[in-house]
Amino acid sequence: MNEADSIPRIGQVVRILQGREAGQYAIVLKLIDDRYALLADGEKRKYDRPKKKNLYHIEAMEFISPEVQNSLLETGRVTNGKLRFALTKFMNEIVTDLKKGDQHDG
Repeated sequence: MNEADSIPRIGQVVRILQGREAGQYAIVLKLIDDRYALLADGEKRKYDRPKKKNLYHIEAMEFISPEVQNSLLETGRVTNGKLRFALTKFMNEIVTDLKKGDQHDG
């Protein structure tokens, strides 16, 4: 994996690896520079008070919310409801698939 792959994109879901919120998921609102990103989940961490996280402390998931991405790119902001909706969608689609994949019929 090269450097470019590890940088999350706006609207992408990430898993927090370090800190108080470790193990939780959030969405990238903005990349500050090549080291930090602003994250929010629309619930505990609202849009207007995003969490600044070191990119080494988050893991990018293979899920980008088009609703969140379009909203941020078009208007520069996104509603907390949209963030919650995107994370719920991610949890229902991706995390459920991961759990299904873990069950081996053997």
